[in-house]
Amino acid sequence: MSDYNSKKVSVEIRALNSKSMDINTRIPSCYKELENELRKLVSAALGRGKVDFSISIDSIGGQSTVSINRALAKTYYNDLKAINEDIEEKTEDYLSVIMRMPEILNSNKETVVEQEKNWLLGIVADSLANLNAFRRKEGEELEQEYAERINDIRELLKGVSKYEKERTDTIRDRMRKAIDELQTGVVDENRLEQEMIFYIEKLDVSEEKMRLSNHLNYFEETMKTEMSGKKLGFIGQEIGREINTLGSKSNHAEMQKLVIGMKDHLEKIKEQILNTL
Repeated sequence: MSDYNSKKVSVEIRALNSKSMDINTRIPSCYKELENELRKLVSAALGRGKVDFSISIDSIGGQSTVSINRALAKTYYNDLKAINEDIEEKTEDYLSVIMRMPEILNSNKETVVEQEKNWLLGIVADSLANLNAFRRKEGEELEQEYAERINDIRELLKGVSKYEKERTDTIRDRMRKAIDELQTGVVDENRLEQEMIFYIEKLDVSEEKMRLSNHLNYFEETMKTEMSGKKLGFIGQEIGREINTLGSKSNHAEMQKLVIGMKDHLEKIKEQILNTL
């Protein structure tokens, strides 16, 4: 809030994250001529978001800029009274009705001089700076949370390796057991080994692990850049795709637990991406 001559002016700016810039303004009539300039100022400072921007004025002295159209008020009065008498209604409080009628109150337009314009733009600029300072503080907190959760996913990914040999051996033993139970003749050991290798390679997760690790690194790099919310959303989708593929190939209870842990951290990340510019 700030004072200028007989005006006490308050500027309020609220912003929510959004894919584009959407500004809703409430500006007094005396400053309407500055609306385009104010919109440009808000857009340049905030980049994108759903923004509610309002200016309010309280008079602290001087003459009122609002007058009553007396001639029109009298006309409304006479017409309302005549209608009431025609329909034989009880007498009404005409004044309260008249004051709500169109064009009864006239706002005497004030000219905004260059000095007042610069003063107002300065207040708005200060308000935007305060909002961006708050955004930066929130961004630093989000960056810390992202870093922690990305690191947690990375640690869970490292845990997958110790179960891979056990999983492969289990699959091989299960296949041999099934063949032994169904064996009715001589088994070609070379052919059997080739089939096992083919089946086990289909369940190999080394590529998914490598891609997931690369996506995690890319996420960390991107989150340090400005206006990266949309990009982080796309990277998050790729991380989710690799985690899902890893889960579908796991065939191992402990590996599945690790995958569930990764998904949990990723969901928390996605929730916060909605709050990231």
